[in-house]
Formats: sequence, C-alpha cells, structure tokens
Amino acid sequence: MGESLAALQRGGDVLFLLLGAVMVFAMHAGFAFLEVGTVRKKNQVNAFVKILSDWSVSTVVYFLIGYPIAYGVNFLLPAADLLGSNQGYELVRFFFLLCFAACIPAIISGGIAERAKFWPQVVAGAIFAGISYPLFESIIWGRNSAGLQGFFEATFGAPFHDFAGSVVVHSIGGWLALPAVLVLGPRMGRYVRGRSQAIPVSNIPFLALGSWILAVGWFGFNVMSAQSLAGISGLVAVNSLLAMVGGVLFALVASKNDPGFVHNGALAGLIAICAGSDLVHPIGAFFIGGLGSLIFVYGFQIEQEKLKIDDVLGVWPLHGVVGTWGGISAGIFGSTALGGLGGVSFLSQLAGSLLAVVYALATGFLVYKVIDKVSGFRLSEEQEFAGADLSVHHINAYPEDTVR
Repeated sequence: MGESLAALQRGGDVLFLLLGAVMVFAMHAGFAFLEVGTVRKKNQVNAFVKILSDWSVSTVVYFLIGYPIAYGVNFLLPAADLLGSNQGYELVRFFFLLCFAACIPAIISGGIAERAKFWPQVVAGAIFAGISYPLFESIIWGRNSAGLQGFFEATFGAPFHDFAGSVVVHSIGGWLALPAVLVLGPRMGRYVRGRSQAIPVSNIPFLALGSWILAVGWFGFNVMSAQSLAGISGLVAVNSLLAMVGGVLFALVASKNDPGFVHNGALAGLIAICAGSDLVHPIGAFFIGGLGSLIFVYGFQIEQEKLKIDDVLGVWPLHGVVGTWGGISAGIFGSTALGGLGGVSFLSQLAGSLLAVVYALATGFLVYKVIDKVSGFRLSEEQEFAGADLSVHHINAYPEDTVR
C-alpha cells in the first residue's frame, strides 16, 4: 500500500510538472504573436521562424550543456537510467526548465526585430541558452547556489529569493537584449536628423493574441515553479492574477487607453510578480504589478524618445527593468509588515537583482560585439528595406498581395 501511494505521488509530480512545461511551452506562441503583431508585414514570417528555430536550438544545447551546467545532471545515459525510480521526473524537470531558458532568445528576438541577421542571432541564442543563462541559473537555483546564497544569508540575513524568475529569466533576458539593440542601431527611418519617426504596430489583434497566450501560460510559469504537487500554492495563483490585473489597470490609465500598452501592461505585471509570488499578500501583488506596468509605460517612452534606443517591442524596459523591479519588490512587499510571509531581505533582493544586470550586460556586449565583428549582425540596407521575410526566407507573409 505504501509503495503504491509513493508511486502515485511520483506520478502525480511528473504529471504536474509536465502540464506546467506544456503551459510554458505554449507561451512561446505568445512571444511569436506579440512580435508578429508589432513588426511590419514584411517581417512577420521572420518573427515566426525565429521563435521556433530559437526554441529548437535551445532544446538541444540546454539538454546537452545547459542543464548539466545548472544542475549537474547528465542525460547521456541509457534510457532505463534516465527513467530511474521516479518515473522520469528529472526529464520533465528538464523540459520545464528548458522553457525558462528558451525565453532568453525569445525575449531578445523582440528587441532586435526587423534588422538583425538570422543565423548570427540563432548562434547568440544558443550561447545564452546553453552557457550564459545556465551559469547564472546555477548560482541562484542550481548546483552552485550554496556559495552565493550563503553569502547573501550571512551578510543580509536571508538568501536571494526569486520563486519563478523575475530576475533569473526576465531581467537576464531583457538586459541581454539591450547590448544587442545598441550594437544593431535603430531601424532605417526610425530616427531622422535626430527626430523620432514612430513606426506603428502592424496588427493589434495579433499583438493582443500574443499577450493573452502569454498571460494564460504564465500560470504554469508561476504556479508550477513549485515543481511538485506538495509544493503547490494557491497564493501564487491569486498573486499572479492580481499582479496581471494591476498591470492592465495601471497601464490603462497611464497610457490613456493605448491598446499596445494595455496588453503589455498585463505582461509587466506578471513579470514583476514572478519573484515574490509565493511570499506577498494579494493586495501587495496588485501594486507590484501596477507599479511594474508604470515602469514599462514610462520606461518605454524614455527609451524610445529620450534615449533614442530602437528596441522594437520594448523588451529592455518590459523584461529587463521590470524584472529587476520584481526582484527588488519581493524584498519590500514580502515583509511581514506589509502582509507578506517574511523570510526575505531587501538588501539581498537588491544585491541579487543588480548582480543580474551587471552579468547580463557584460555577457551581452561580449557576445554581440564578437558576433558583429566576425560575421556582421545587421542586414544590409537593401535587405532591411525589402524586409526579412523576402531577404531571409524568400516569401511574404501575404504573398497574394503581390499577385496582380
């Protein structure tokens, strides 16, 4: 009887994490449609192919290199050994955490859209998913976490807390994207004689669809980060919901009903709550998401109009800066004084969040500077003018439009 119950529990954990992996995998369709809805028609095919290709390459490199770096698990063993006594739990755990690693090139894709070469970015994504991201993952969540987390606990009173990846995933991805965007420079016609010339989004329904797919999948991203049935928390689910709603409502007011900001505001709220979703009070989650949304709305405007950084989907403010806010906010709203569960240190959260910024910027500039020097990173003017769909994939998204 006891063995049957144990087998049922193991099977339940495998199924639980597998469902979470499938939900987060589905989020990559959201990344694709969000980008497709934002870029011009001549770059929509490229967006779809980039996301799927980056996912596939990330799967291979994370399986062979990244997951072993992060967690010390080698999959080059007989299938019987991989199945083991826990019904293949480690395999579905790889699948689940792969979905996090593959978010890195998917995030970057939105920032560099419409003017980046295809294969150099695939190579960069492989480096990030296979080496750069797993190294950081290992010191926060994985096999090498004892040293840094022990330092934070001894110095600031608690380890760095990032339950579902505000910092480890989103901040790293957004801050990696910034060097790529800077190395590429703005799209043709985006800034003329120092003046901003806005390029409107191409398809609000596609953008909205991408946001909805991401939002639904995010409950797998956050809730299933417990990684076992015993660890599941209703608090994480409701905090995710209220942070998303806070992001929508704050963006609705701040942007004066702009549909692009409203739908990205939902994502800003969800990015911000990842770190502290298991700690904070639902009312705190609402304000974490709302403030994250304001950071995105005003941060995007500063980035585009003041700094003149042509980050097409605003992934630096959305994932990078809001992800950093998410890490820090867990140290504020996670305190018992604000209704949280406690056990978290503001200084640990600040230090860990800033460490991710420095690490991502250094890694990003190194990789993209080398790629730009070795192979070039940007399409030629002729290719960019024609669009990546024709230049790279030799087909339009809507070929019937060219038929007369």
